[in-house]
Amino acid sequence: MPDSDLLPTLQRIADALERLAPPPPAATVVTSADAFIWHPGGRLEPVPKVSRVEIGLLRGVDHVRETLLDNTRRFAQGLPANNALLWGARGMGKSSLVKAAHAQVNQETPGALALVEIHREDLATLPDLLHILRETDRRWVLFCDDLSFDGGDASYKSLKAVLEGGLEGRPANVIFYATSNRRHLMPRDMIENERATAINPGEAVEEKVSLSDRFGLWLGFHTCDHDTYLSMVSGYCARYGLAISDEELRREANEWSMTRGGRSGRVAWQFVQDLAGRLGKPLN
Repeated sequence: MPDSDLLPTLQRIADALERLAPPPPAATVVTSADAFIWHPGGRLEPVPKVSRVEIGLLRGVDHVRETLLDNTRRFAQGLPANNALLWGARGMGKSSLVKAAHAQVNQETPGALALVEIHREDLATLPDLLHILRETDRRWVLFCDDLSFDGGDASYKSLKAVLEGGLEGRPANVIFYATSNRRHLMPRDMIENERATAINPGEAVEEKVSLSDRFGLWLGFHTCDHDTYLSMVSGYCARYGLAISDEELRREANEWSMTRGGRSGRVAWQFVQDLAGRLGKPLN
């Protein structure tokens, strides 16, 4: 076939392949917001309004609150700071504290930090995200909520290399905060299985638990007691102007916690939402 006949055919093939390919990701202006969600493929989606709780309303976690806040302030100032793992009881404000600390630092120094949430299932694209953030002038808090790994999941190895120890490592303008119900991010049966099947059980277990060691801060959250639970409820009611007597508030809050089978910050907030609805009071 002559070249003059072949070229139009090749052009049609090239055009067809171009139509099938996804469009290149639109460039995001990284100063357009203070919070973003990462989507694989190179897109940072701005979040105009973050769902968060004021830091002063987080009760029963005073020590970890101040520790994370100080670490975040140092990072915003360009000083050395650690990656942080917030682990422990469900509903005690782990993810709320990360968002509240970011908001508090930005309130003190507007625009100092940008928050980026990366979903657990997108961790394989973490190097792509870091490549984008490394080229910016902003300082970034990279946040992964409910981080954990199950059997057969090897993505924790790439996360280890990114946090510390890889050739490039973590960019100086990025810090990594994660929350988990597990201190070592992996279920006990997964670690025990590695010990049972490995030639050197000690080394296999070290490989699993060393991921947590890449976090310089381990901040533990524990189930709250009765007084702390009531303090949470009272704090919310005072903040949102919910008119109810102390005696009635305690009675209803205790009854609510018994129906839920436990006490936590999440249970306290759910009770306050129910109370506000019954009182016809919006929670703005």
